[in-house]
Amino acid sequence: MAFPYFPHTKADVDAMLSRIGVEKLEDLYADVPSEFIHRGAYNLPPAKSEEEIRSWFEALEAMNARLKVFAGAGAYDHYTPSVIPYLCSRSEFLTAYTPYQCEISQGTLRYIFEYQSMICALTGLDASNASMYDGPTAAAEAMMMCMASTRKKTRVLLSRALLPHVLAVVQTYAKFHGVELGYVDVADGQTSLDSLKAALAAEDVAGVIVPSVNRYGIVEDHGGFADLIHDQKGLLVEYCDPSALAVVASPAEWGADIAVGDGQPLGLPLSYGGPYVGFMAVKKDYLRKMPGRIVGQTVDKEGRRAFVLTLQAREQHIKREKATSNICSNESLMALWVTIYLSLMGPDGLKKVNEISSDGAHYLHLQLLKTGKFKEVFPGKPFLKEFVLEPVGEDASALHARLAAAGFFAALPTEEGYVSFCVTEKRTIAEVDALVKAVEG
Repeated sequence: MAFPYFPHTKADVDAMLSRIGVEKLEDLYADVPSEFIHRGAYNLPPAKSEEEIRSWFEALEAMNARLKVFAGAGAYDHYTPSVIPYLCSRSEFLTAYTPYQCEISQGTLRYIFEYQSMICALTGLDASNASMYDGPTAAAEAMMMCMASTRKKTRVLLSRALLPHVLAVVQTYAKFHGVELGYVDVADGQTSLDSLKAALAAEDVAGVIVPSVNRYGIVEDHGGFADLIHDQKGLLVEYCDPSALAVVASPAEWGADIAVGDGQPLGLPLSYGGPYVGFMAVKKDYLRKMPGRIVGQTVDKEGRRAFVLTLQAREQHIKREKATSNICSNESLMALWVTIYLSLMGPDGLKKVNEISSDGAHYLHLQLLKTGKFKEVFPGKPFLKEFVLEPVGEDASALHARLAAAGFFAALPTEEGYVSFCVTEKRTIAEVDALVKAVEG
């Protein structure tokens, strides 16, 4: 046998292949382009002792560049209090699965309930689910909710000011669910109200997804958006940075029906891209259209406070054709991480995080303009911790690579040729000054 730990004999394999009508295992991958199939030997070292293995992995880890992060684009280098990984690594949390049996899962159900309550407090909306995979897929699920919650509507509109990876994921979901997409243009750095009016004229829009803080770092003004969309019987979805919601207008204040986003800014380490956690909150009218699970509070037969899985809108629990989503095991451990972070920071702590980040970002913005190597792109537009500039005399990609060589992950190129910078509370004034010197070169 080629794989000694697999239980199937050659006869087993041949019988299965015969049943499905193929001759060999390789035929199962016939749809995969040949250039993507690895046919050589794997680059693995020979057997090693435990100490040798540790040294080998340490050498690999040392190859990672240690850069000061001055970039955002949806993933932010915020401070993580040391108690969070300690608590989350406890075995009762780290190995926990879905809390189906409420009589033995009160601890897990309680922290999920607290997570939901905090997401509702941040967004101002009525109900939150028990977390989702990440921000982009939460946006895609919101698109599906819009289609399921409206009648005779065929399109969902996306603001072109959304982060590129959010757009890409929603487009992928739309393609395979048969959802028609339209787009709202950007004017002067934010989602255009005039473009929205024009797109709504066809009266076929089920929902509109707009960013609270957009891909240029600008805090958007959504005055009038909700009234226009609701007049056409559509839903307004806001894609949010949950950390920023401590200081900017909430989705509820803008009249949004659904709020989604990525919980990563709430203390989750960058971790090379994950795991992260998506959040979704809605008005109570759309509670039963939400994907995933909702934990509710009740009392047991002796009148004591208790928690249960109240709603589970999944295809394995209801008729498959009536399921609004097939989202399964979510990022519950990351929801716990976010819950502990929000409990530790509180409203005042979150405001302080934003205050320090904003001060640092505006200081960097001013110092970079003073170098004469950048032009303002959207003068006067409000930003919090992230902004874009147009480089002068140097290509955006070349600047990004030069700063990386100097020890800074900064100046992320945009599709327009701008560069994006971000400052969080972890960056010191000395680090900001060092970045400016590296820019001057």
